[in-house]
Amino acid sequence: MHEEQLRDALNAHWRASAAGDLNAEHDIYGDDAICEYPQSGERILGRANLQALRGHHPGKPSGFEVRRIQGEGNLWVTEYSINYQGRAAYTVSIMEFRNGKVVHETQYFSESFEAPGWRSQWVQQSA
Repeated sequence: MHEEQLRDALNAHWRASAAGDLNAEHDIYGDDAICEYPQSGERILGRANLQALRGHHPGKPSGFEVRRIQGEGNLWVTEYSINYQGRAAYTVSIMEFRNGKVVHETQYFSESFEAPGWRSQWVQQSA
């Protein structure tokens, strides 16, 4: 699959995820895909388990924004934020493709934090 097609597949995936369309969201994954959450030490084996896990999430996201997608070949990174119950979770998704499907994904999640005052002279607030 060419890079343009992978980018299109990623855009469709993130749009479906933002819309809550579980079937379309998971079309991008191979049947035996692995998804890892290093911060919690979890590994989800298979597209069916990943879709079921996300479909049973008790705090459905109330907002979703892709900041950027960057990649080449079979390795793509998406930086985005998800709003859960009024709080943003800043997220990075690293996806590895084989034959046009995601075979491995690693997701990192981070909550926002207050910027310390001591560095204000060197920074600009972005949001």
